[in-house]
Amino acid sequence: MKIRILNLLIGIILISSNLKAQEITQTVRGTLRDEDGKFPLIGATVLIAGTNPVKGTVTDADGNFRFEKIQVGRIDLEISYIGYEDKYVPNIPVNSGKEVVLNLEMRESVLKMDEVVITAHQNKGEVLNEMAMISSRTFSVEETNRYAGSFQDPSRMVSAFAGVSSDPNGNNDIIVRGNSPKGILWRMDGIEIPNPNHFADEGATGGPINALNSELLSNSDFYTGAFAPEYGDVFSGVFDIHMRSGNNEKREYSVGVGVLGTDITLEGPFSKNYGGSYLVNYRYSSLAMLDDAGIVDFDGVPKYQDAAFKLMLPTKTIGTFSLFGLGGISHILESDEDEAGKIVGQADYSARLGVVGLNHTLPFSKNSYMKISLSVAGNGSGYVYDEPDSLNIMRFNSEGNWEKSSLRSGVIFSSKMNPRNRLVTGINFTRHFYNLYEYYFDEDLDRWVYGINMNRYADIGQGYISWKYRMTDKLTLVSGIHGIYFSVNNDYNVEPRLGLKWNVSPKQTINLGYGMHSKAESIVTYYTIVNNPDGKSITPNKSLGLAKAQHFVLGYEYRFTKNLNSKIELYYQDLYNIPVEDLDTSSFTMLNSDEGYINKALINKGKGYNYGIEFTLERYFANRYYFLLTSSIYDSKYKALDGVLRNTKYNGNYAFNFLAGKEFSLGTGKSKKVLGLNIKVFYNGGRRYIPINLEESRNEGKTVYDYSRAWNDRIDDIFQMNLSISYRINRLKAGHELILDISNLTGAQGKTWEYYNKYTHEPDYDRQLFMIPNIMYRVHF
Repeated sequence: MKIRILNLLIGIILISSNLKAQEITQTVRGTLRDEDGKFPLIGATVLIAGTNPVKGTVTDADGNFRFEKIQVGRIDLEISYIGYEDKYVPNIPVNSGKEVVLNLEMRESVLKMDEVVITAHQNKGEVLNEMAMISSRTFSVEETNRYAGSFQDPSRMVSAFAGVSSDPNGNNDIIVRGNSPKGILWRMDGIEIPNPNHFADEGATGGPINALNSELLSNSDFYTGAFAPEYGDVFSGVFDIHMRSGNNEKREYSVGVGVLGTDITLEGPFSKNYGGSYLVNYRYSSLAMLDDAGIVDFDGVPKYQDAAFKLMLPTKTIGTFSLFGLGGISHILESDEDEAGKIVGQADYSARLGVVGLNHTLPFSKNSYMKISLSVAGNGSGYVYDEPDSLNIMRFNSEGNWEKSSLRSGVIFSSKMNPRNRLVTGINFTRHFYNLYEYYFDEDLDRWVYGINMNRYADIGQGYISWKYRMTDKLTLVSGIHGIYFSVNNDYNVEPRLGLKWNVSPKQTINLGYGMHSKAESIVTYYTIVNNPDGKSITPNKSLGLAKAQHFVLGYEYRFTKNLNSKIELYYQDLYNIPVEDLDTSSFTMLNSDEGYINKALINKGKGYNYGIEFTLERYFANRYYFLLTSSIYDSKYKALDGVLRNTKYNGNYAFNFLAGKEFSLGTGKSKKVLGLNIKVFYNGGRRYIPINLEESRNEGKTVYDYSRAWNDRIDDIFQMNLSISYRINRLKAGHELILDISNLTGAQGKTWEYYNKYTHEPDYDRQLFMIPNIMYRVHF
C-alpha cells in the first residue's frame, strides 16, 4: 500500500517570474546565551565577517543583537566575549520575505584569562546538546531542503549520514548500523512524540510521508549510538527535533504548492509590546484536492492533512512558557487486482496522530534553571479489508483498529556549578492508554479469530543524572546513569553512560563513548493473541522483559581546513535479552521486525551483535558549494532459539553516499536570482531475505518460504541517483522559490523481496520505488 501511495505522487506545477533589478536587504537579528546556564550574554561583540567597513554590534541587556539592511545572500558571523570561546557561524542564508532570527549559545572557557581571546571556532555539524559526545550530528533546515531526494523530510535527509541507510521501497524508515528502524526515538522540543508520519503502522517509526513540515523546524540533532544519559527507551537512533519560534517582531507568511501538499504558514508577535510569538502551519494533500475537484480519477488517491503550531510565552517573573502541537490524519481506499485486472480485494485504511506539549523553563539563578514538561498525545490506525465471494460480491474479510493515547510529565534541573562542571538531572513519567483489536478469518484454522483484543494502560518511568566535567580546555568528560521501569512486566534497567572528547590539537579530535541501553516493545507484542489448532487462544508475551544492548564507540576527526572535515568511527553493539520465538526450531527474532504487530509466543533468550567502521569526508557549504562523502562497512548478526548464527534482515554489509551541490548567482546588476543544483548518489548492500520454496508454493497455491535458508543471502544491491534543482528569486517584499526534486532519476529497479505469484506460478519480486518527481513552489512575504 505504501509503495502505491508514493508511486502516485507526480508533478503538478511550474511557476516563474521576471523581476526588476533593485537593492534588496533584510534584517538579521538574534539572541546570545550561555551554553550551560542559558542566561543572556551582555556586551558580546558580533561582527559580519568580510565586511568593509566592518559591520558590527554588541548584545544588549537581554543578549539581543540586530543588523538592519543586510544585503540578501549569505553572511558569516564572528562572535567574541571575554571569558568565552569565540564562535563562528558560517553561511547564514539571508533572503527577502523573511527576517533572519538566530538563537545562539557560547561556551565558557575553562581558562580564566581576562586579556586573552580564546579562539576555538565551533565545528559545523557539532550537536546542539553539549552533553552528547559521539555518534551525533546536527542538521539544519537548509540541509533538509537542499539534499536531493529528501523531499524536505528529515528522515530521508539523514540517510546520507554515515551508518544510516534507507528503505528501498520508498518509506522514510531509516536503518542505523544494521538495527531495525523501529528502534528510533522521536522527540520534539525535549518531549517524546508519536511517530510523526502519515499512513504509519503500529509500532513503526517511519512511513511514506512525514507530517513534519521543514518550514517549522530549527536546527536539530540526530544520534546513532552510545546516547547521552537523558535518552532512554531507545535502541538504534534518536531524532531530537527542535521547532523554531515565530518572529516576535514582524508578521510573516509563507504559501507553498507542490506534489506533497499545499500549505500555509503564519507567524508573528502577539502584540508590539510583548516578546511572545506564534507560529502556525497547515497542509493538505494536493492530490486529494484534485480528486475532490474531479480533476483526477484513479484508484487509491492518498488523502492526508496535517497542522502544527508553536506559541512562545515569556514572562518577566516566572520564566518562559512554550506550547507546541502537531497533528495529522490520512486515508486511502485501494483495490488489489489479479493479472487480468479483476478486483480480488479492497482495503480502506486510515491513520491519525496528534500531540500537544507544554514546556516551562524557570531560571533559579544565573547558572541554574528548571524545566517542567507536560504533554498529551495520541496515534492510531485502522483498516477494513473486503474480498469478493463466488458471486463476485464484496464480503467482509478482516478489520483492525489500534488506538494509543499518552500522558507525559517530566522535570529537568540543570546547574552550572563553574566553568568546568555542569550537572543535569531529570525524571519523566509516561502513562499509555491502549484500545487495540484485530479480527480476521484464519484459513489454516478455518475459523474467525482475534489477533489482539485489549483495552488497558501501561506505565514507563525514566530518570537520569548527567555530569559534564571539562578537565582542561581540550579534554571533556560526560558521564551519567539512566534508569527505566516498565509496568507491564515490572522490568527495569539501570544504564551507565560515558563520553569522552579530547581535542588533541586544533585539527584533531578523539572521541570515546559507552552506553547501556534498553527498549520496551510495542504494546501489541505483549498482548498479541496466539490462536492454536486445538481451539485455544493465549496471550503468552505479557512477561517479556526489556531488550538490551551495550554500545562501544571510538571516533577520530581531522579538520583539513575550516570547511573540510573528516571523521572515522568504529563501533560495536552487544545485543542481548532480545525477544525471539519460543521454539527451538525457529529463526524468528524481533531484531528483524520493523513494526510492533506479531502473532508468536516470544521469550527473552535472543542475542546478537553489530560492528562496523564509518567514514565521513565533508566539505561544508562555503563559496556556494559543498560535498559529502560517507561510507559504512558493517556486519549485523543474531541467534534465535534454533542456535544458528544468522544475518539480520538489515545486514546490507556496506553503504556508500555521495552528495554535492552548487549555487549560481544569476542576472546582472542588483538582480537577486539564485540557481541551485544538488545531486545524491548512493549504493547500499541489499536487504537479506527468505527465499521461497517454489515446489511447496505451487502445491499450496500461496507463498511458502524456505526458513532453513532465512537471511543467508542478500537480494539486489540498491543503486539510486537523486537530483534537485532550485530557483530562488528575491523581490523587495517577497521571496519566491521553485524546486524540482527527483528521486531515483535513472529509474533503477533493484529487487527488495521475493514472493510467489499465484497467477504466473513463478517467483516474483517487490522492487525499489521508481522515479518520483516532486515539484514545489513557495513564496515568503
